[in-house]
Amino acid sequence: MQLFWSLGFLLLLFISVAEKPENYTEEIPNTKVSFDMVGIPEGSFLMGSPEGEVYSEADEGPQKRVELDAFWMSAHEVTWDMYLVYQNKELEIDKDLAVDAVSRPTKPYVEMSFGQGKLGGYPVCNVTQYAARMFCKWLYQKTGTFYRLPTEAEWEYAARAGSKSTWYFGDDESQLQEYGWFYQNSNGQYAHVGEKKPNSWGLYDMYGNVAEWTSDQYLEDYFERLEDGEKNPWIKPDKLYPHTIKGGHWDDDPDRLRSASRIPSTPRLKQQDPQIPKSDWWLTDAPFLGFRLVRPLNKPSEEEIEAYFEAPPKDK
Repeated sequence: MQLFWSLGFLLLLFISVAEKPENYTEEIPNTKVSFDMVGIPEGSFLMGSPEGEVYSEADEGPQKRVELDAFWMSAHEVTWDMYLVYQNKELEIDKDLAVDAVSRPTKPYVEMSFGQGKLGGYPVCNVTQYAARMFCKWLYQKTGTFYRLPTEAEWEYAARAGSKSTWYFGDDESQLQEYGWFYQNSNGQYAHVGEKKPNSWGLYDMYGNVAEWTSDQYLEDYFERLEDGEKNPWIKPDKLYPHTIKGGHWDDDPDRLRSASRIPSTPRLKQQDPQIPKSDWWLTDAPFLGFRLVRPLNKPSEEEIEAYFEAPPKDK
């Protein structure tokens, strides 16, 4: 009986470990930069906001059950410390010729944090969705590990961390200041990553600080098209705008910082593109918009990876 109990316990332990990948720290080769990745267990959840949820919007429902494979997500938003190594080759300790072919943005002629701060743990901002994906491609070439932006479903699932409430800490809006930087407490700018409380899965700044790109094309009727019980949904972009933005930012009100809130990108984000020559791809006029990383448990094929890194058509 003792033997069977022990075998059963070990089996349950194995299943538990298999469902939740182990946290790890990735060091970017030839640099002094590293970042933490948090294991997110496979599972299902009700995506979107239920009828009657405070601040609920029409494009957040009807709720659908979504199933997701396990993955890793970066504990913090991507920082300037990480992004500037990609943007500025001279910051690399040793040059890596294998990644020279990866496109990088030309250095802008203005200071792209707009005075908010860069090195020392500040979140990167003013990057387009394509620029964020090109950073992921560069990181893939540097580390051999496939990183990408989260899908909209992955982002909400990770943010909720098993919760069904308006915010992952509950429905009490007064607690929001303990978990995120937004209009009421940000003093008009972003802050160092990781200064607020994380959610129960160990993810920081899912609400506020900078809003975050996802991999998805934004569809206003997304939940009408989404099938109940769909697994690993992703709306692959087929045009330059709009993409889905999640999480809210330092100048937003609490309604934008909800798990279900979803915002479309627009060409207005590039009205004052500070790059010369102006670019369709690299920079925004959005000092409140950044991104974080995901690594899928099951690595896609090389063909799927290359397809992910392709730029969306400009003329649609």
